[in-house]
Amino acid sequence: MLDVGRVREDFPILRRGLIYLDSAATSLTPRQVVDEVARFLTEVRANVGRSVYRLAEEATGAYEEARRRVAGFIGARPEELVFVKNTTEAINHVAHSLRWRRGDVVVTTLLEHHSNYLPWLRCAQRYGVEVRVAGLTKDGLLDMAELERLVDDSTRLVAVTHASNVLGSLVPVEEVAEVAHEHGALLLVDAAQSVPHLRVDVRRLGCDFLAFSGHKMCGPMGSGGLFIKQEAWAELDPLYVGGGTVDRVELEGYTLVKGPAGLEAGTPCAAEAVGLKRAVEYLEGLGMDSVASHDAALAERIYEGLSSLEGVEVYGPEPKHKLSVTSFNVRGLSPHDVALMLDAARSIAVRSGMHCAQPLVRGFLGLEEGTVRASTYIYNTADEVEAFIATVEEVVKQVAKP
Repeated sequence: MLDVGRVREDFPILRRGLIYLDSAATSLTPRQVVDEVARFLTEVRANVGRSVYRLAEEATGAYEEARRRVAGFIGARPEELVFVKNTTEAINHVAHSLRWRRGDVVVTTLLEHHSNYLPWLRCAQRYGVEVRVAGLTKDGLLDMAELERLVDDSTRLVAVTHASNVLGSLVPVEEVAEVAHEHGALLLVDAAQSVPHLRVDVRRLGCDFLAFSGHKMCGPMGSGGLFIKQEAWAELDPLYVGGGTVDRVELEGYTLVKGPAGLEAGTPCAAEAVGLKRAVEYLEGLGMDSVASHDAALAERIYEGLSSLEGVEVYGPEPKHKLSVTSFNVRGLSPHDVALMLDAARSIAVRSGMHCAQPLVRGFLGLEEGTVRASTYIYNTADEVEAFIATVEEVVKQVAKP
């Protein structure tokens, strides 16, 4: 069981008195991660993988140890993990490094964040790729029957989120992997929302690529990872080339190095990678099963509490089918008005708008202004959730006044 009181002591920003319910956008950062980044910058800073003097060797060692620890967190081998700035960069790496053939098909879903949708539209524009989009059930879950119909032997890649950033809907990735691989297609998973909250194992999921961001899992902004299954490396021609990516350069050509370095052109975000390692250690210290149980309990209470309020519409599946993300609206108010009122009343921080998922919000939910989104994490308490529900109820009552 998570000791939330002890956890909260690690997050100095909470001393401001806010109730932070926007962790799906970015998590808060514990002092242990801040200290680790500061230590690297003040005591170890040197360019990694470039020089042989002791400080540079120490920096390189810290960077590669970070790769080992972060890879292990998702069940990968170090040589299968590329450090990136965020999930968006990771997905674009794959989108523009795959050797596309005209007529290749990408199958994705209506649940996707723009970062796992726009790259495939660009591939359609640039490389002649066909994009097919699987729809949802009435509850906001992936329609697996439709996905199975859309994936055929012309499919090169299936790209799905592990959990929706709007509805929290969980996707049965293992089932999707079976469908994709049955037709010889690769599987990419956007795990930006799941890696911070669940025990994720790339072997169990069966994916070929998996992307995630450090800033949603207590790590620094500008950190993240791209898992590339060892067998999938041969499919890629790296998007970026330059310093650190080459084995040999001649006047007429070059040979790229094998493995992660081949996709990490230029000076990497080494301090951020080291900070991400510390975030992984922090979460492992709490226990990911405890993290998941804590999130689930808070999410269930938010869902039930909001659903009980007349004048509030809650979107998406029941808690057992989703992560700790709940989208809702208050009848008669725009989502931005609700967010401002919650902030003014109790310093409650929630997200409002489209959540970078316009096809889902407009096309499936039919909402032109978006939703209000509350998302919890390890530092949120049951009391904060009750305060949030009570404040939403107060907002509803204000709207109902004659």
